[in-house]
Amino acid sequence: MKMALKEMKKNRVRFLILGSIVFLVSFLTFIISGLANGLSQDNAALIKNLPDGQFYMAKDAEQTYNLSKIDPETQSEMLTKHQDAVAFSIQMGFLNEQNGKQRSVAFVTSTDSPLFETVNPGEIILDQSMKDAGIKIGDILTNSQHNGEFKVKGFVEQSKYSHAPVAYINPEDYQEIYRISEMQLIFIPGADTPQNVENLQAFSQKEFLNTISSYKAEQMSLNMIIWFLVVISGMLFAIFFYMMNIQKMGLYGILKAIGVKTSSLFKMMWTQMAFITVIALGLSVLLSQTFNILAPTSMPFHLTSETTVQLSMIFLLIGFAGATLSGIQIKKVEPLQAIQQGEM
Repeated sequence: MKMALKEMKKNRVRFLILGSIVFLVSFLTFIISGLANGLSQDNAALIKNLPDGQFYMAKDAEQTYNLSKIDPETQSEMLTKHQDAVAFSIQMGFLNEQNGKQRSVAFVTSTDSPLFETVNPGEIILDQSMKDAGIKIGDILTNSQHNGEFKVKGFVEQSKYSHAPVAYINPEDYQEIYRISEMQLIFIPGADTPQNVENLQAFSQKEFLNTISSYKAEQMSLNMIIWFLVVISGMLFAIFFYMMNIQKMGLYGILKAIGVKTSSLFKMMWTQMAFITVIALGLSVLLSQTFNILAPTSMPFHLTSETTVQLSMIFLLIGFAGATLSGIQIKKVEPLQAIQQGEM
């Protein structure tokens, strides 16, 4: 370890450059990961906040939830059989304020269940973002397809769908707006194994989220960028240590000639890699978590401690693998040949 630190002190500029690059790449990865998680919440918090379970939609809807219609008889049987099950529907729509301003929302209605907000006819419960936009409890909102008015009853945290705030309304109001009496989906919490129900198709939460085209495309693009950055960091370690090892062939030959084991040389390289990576990751974690706290509420940014730890471990493993791969030449070097090469 002393040998590794001495070399780093002697060639501090080289190692500082590598550490700076690792810091920038890891910091960018954390930021993009936070944006991916934030957009995921902004796109499907309504679904992600539900417990583990199974979603059911009509088979003939071909995995498009807003085309699904659950047969009322089938719905009644499933809700009777599973006391904690709930039938619900989601449709995009608009609400008009008294000043004429129109706001896009995702209308949600459901059967009685603690998993969804329950409201009376003529009442509405909105996502907290609508309160931040200036709407208050008691305000009157309207919809062009609804003959009556909606009185704001309250607000809920983190309840969005398709990047729009959720608006919980009574099934009667929902039927009047969309002229449809059937529910779109049935959710059974805690059901690990999907049931075979005639004319219905079952989905886990992850599978159901992937049926939302905007969610799947958005997350796939961001996750590709994240993994691309992780791979780049591994390549940086491999290239850096490969070039360093080429320049130190003569030194390795001398060290091997005086009895230093190959494993000791690898340990020296791993120590340098770990030292650089831990410091770079520590700085990037500190800055990204600070940004997570200071980011404005309007920005869809959500970086959890779990995600941060997972990415940090991946960076360490990738760095270890890259450095080890570049060190294969150390094992093959012959002392006399390396010394002669270094003299040339």
